[in-house]
Amino acid sequence: MKTYVHARLAKPDRDVLERLKRSTGRTESEIVRRGLQLVAAEEGRATSALALAARSVGRFNKGPKDLSTNRKHLDGFGE
Repeated sequence: MKTYVHARLAKPDRDVLERLKRSTGRTESEIVRRGLQLVAAEEGRATSALALAARSVGRFNKGPKDLSTNRKHLDGFGE
């Protein structure tokens, strides 16, 4: 059974759809199906540590400011 989807597109989105139709030679339905596949694949992707840390990256005020560049912080590390 076919399912029909109706979407309201703003002018910029309609322009993108028309440009994709011309440049790829695909139909609107093919473009929408491909878009759904891409979104589904993105949802299944593992999230990076940076993405998980998100807003907390670079927000800590305590601790040495030169931790990544000053070798003295490595003295005794791993002993």
